[in-house]
Amino acid sequence: MTTSETTDTTTSHEAQLRDRVITGLEAQGVEGPFGPLDPMLGGHSGLTYRIAGGAEEFVIKSVPPGQKSVGRHDMLRQARIMSALADTAVPVPGIRATDEQSPAWFAMDLVRGESLEPVLDDPAVDPPLAAARMRRAAEILPALHAVPLETLPVDGEVLSPGDELARWVRTMGAVPPELVPDADRLEGLLTAAIPDAVAPVLVHGDYRLGNILSEGTEPAALIDWEIWSPGDPRVELGWFLVFADGSNFPGVGREVPGLPAAEELIDIYSAAAGPLTDFTWFDALGRFKMAAIMGHNLRRHREGRHHDPAQELLPDTIRQLIVTGLDRLA
Repeated sequence: MTTSETTDTTTSHEAQLRDRVITGLEAQGVEGPFGPLDPMLGGHSGLTYRIAGGAEEFVIKSVPPGQKSVGRHDMLRQARIMSALADTAVPVPGIRATDEQSPAWFAMDLVRGESLEPVLDDPAVDPPLAAARMRRAAEILPALHAVPLETLPVDGEVLSPGDELARWVRTMGAVPPELVPDADRLEGLLTAAIPDAVAPVLVHGDYRLGNILSEGTEPAALIDWEIWSPGDPRVELGWFLVFADGSNFPGVGREVPGLPAAEELIDIYSAAAGPLTDFTWFDALGRFKMAAIMGHNLRRHREGRHHDPAQELLPDTIRQLIVTGLDRLA
């Protein structure tokens, strides 16, 4: 397909989607006139657009044309969990319309705010603001984990610590060993000491400041729900803490002065959620997971499957994550 044909196909899809979105919003009482359907950058699941009505603005998430509505492209699964959380203490965008017709889509309120990872993203966040947001995120996480599972549209099995490790062992196993030195040692230590599971909770799956829209210091909305599941709360906290220390990302990130230490964030979380057991294992698991993801991305770049020269900055970070994971389990 030529560039011109691709552009024409995309334009046709977006025109049809816009018509469907307007029809769906009008059926929910939203008044026009409606603006164009503008693509939004970022995100790794589906297609994301922005559209303005007469007095409101919305974000549209749609399954890409030709894709099945499964996994990360299951847009309506994201809409279902956010709808279920609407009356809880977890801040989420309001869901305004859904459409199961293929390609499926949903509309949610456009929430103002910025979602920046202080140790990784540009522009840099002012250190005191970054520290305040990190603490607030640690305070909100227990509210997420406290939502009763029986009130949610749970559609999968509970993921135990062993299940989580197995998932990332598979990812790491597809990466050439020379790209992830000593990952096999870290895998061995994790496998030898898998903790017992605790009572399952709602797990977002990618809880970090990069997925929290903040207005000043306050979390306005937790977004990007494509991999939510019932699981172990310690998995989520361990992942969150990977992003609390810029020294985990040499060459690709920055150290932010004044960010709360991991111990403080754990204390903030535990004050509401209760004490944690075996947390060192989950701290190391978060590092193993990030090293596996980065190793996977670097492999795809070097194989020519997704050319991105920035991936060549990853080896030092991959090594740092694995070394610090080993240190925690030594």
